[in-house]
Amino acid sequence: MAAQKDLWDAIVIGAGIQGCFTAYHLAKNRKRVLLLEQFFLPHSRGSSHGQSRIIRKAYSEEFYTQMMDECYQLWAQLEREAGTQLHRQTGLLMLGMKENPELKTTQATLSRHGIEHKCLSSEELKQCFPNIQLTRGEVGLLDKCGGVLYADKALRALQDAVRQLGGRLHDGEKVTGIQPGLPVVVDTTASSYQAKSLIITAGPWTNKLLRPLGIELPLQTLRINVCYWREKVPGSYGVSQAFPCFLGLGLAPHHVYGLPAGEYPGLMKVCYHHGNNADPEERDCPTAFSDMQDVQILCRFVSNHLPALKPEPAIMERCMYTSTPDEHFILDHHPKYNNIVIGAGFSGHGFKLSPVVGKILYELSMKLTPSYDLAPFQISRFLGLGKAHL
Repeated sequence: MAAQKDLWDAIVIGAGIQGCFTAYHLAKNRKRVLLLEQFFLPHSRGSSHGQSRIIRKAYSEEFYTQMMDECYQLWAQLEREAGTQLHRQTGLLMLGMKENPELKTTQATLSRHGIEHKCLSSEELKQCFPNIQLTRGEVGLLDKCGGVLYADKALRALQDAVRQLGGRLHDGEKVTGIQPGLPVVVDTTASSYQAKSLIITAGPWTNKLLRPLGIELPLQTLRINVCYWREKVPGSYGVSQAFPCFLGLGLAPHHVYGLPAGEYPGLMKVCYHHGNNADPEERDCPTAFSDMQDVQILCRFVSNHLPALKPEPAIMERCMYTSTPDEHFILDHHPKYNNIVIGAGFSGHGFKLSPVVGKILYELSMKLTPSYDLAPFQISRFLGLGKAHL
């Protein structure tokens, strides 16, 4: 195989939503960018497939809420460029006990930023959303700008945009080695490429690429059961009922979230924000018993809170999370090689934030001043804990 002699401004490894938005910003800024994807597109092996994701400004962490304003603008920009709808506003309802600290902090954050929201008592919840059953006096917080992103459509639109802007996307081409230096050399199953900078957005495969470069990040790869539940009466939790996305806080050991019926007629997506440790290469192995504990938790939640759904999933799909110990992202340079940038650990909530994540990774790779304070996302936060190995 002959080596490719062209020098790219940047190579991005991983064509999930984070890598695609990174390539998009690079191409928008007239950089020569090569986006490499190990699987043939489209595929369902990583974390960016599927038809829907939640978008919201409701976060307890100030830094995410600050980023989301620009995210909404960039999603709308991509929607205009693609000429297709990528987003539907439904509202996002956070459910929890009145004293839940995350609920209270989120409400305070929304208030500080002047984001339209409404606090709902148990009585108001029953009136607004009669298809939610409240058993323990929960209260609600409604982020009125929350909604649904059409994930598959967004990913395709973004990949098309990268190509139209002059970027190159090579799928079915697995990275076999990275040789740090200036330029950095990336070897694949098809060729060898040189670039001024490299951005790694490889999801569950991140540490596999980083170990030969002398670093291992505290990333946990989780296999997630994505569950869809049949409505007893079609339309009970759909668009016609103006039913919102929801996020249950403290109602189970981990968050439970749901999206109104849409992608499968008569089925509502309700999932558990946690899973089981899994090697991404073995994601589709037969389900072990331990994999069903989260489904049992969901069955109880659906029975207790969503009585118009049948209390067992009609369809189960798979997804991968790559999580950090604090569930905040890693957006940083490699500690030793300044022209290698890492975007990782999106912990099951990164899709909505990908327009700004891609912008930040572009800025880091081009040695520009980042648009946001990156202190919450630096690798160094783990070093004192013995959770990152250099």
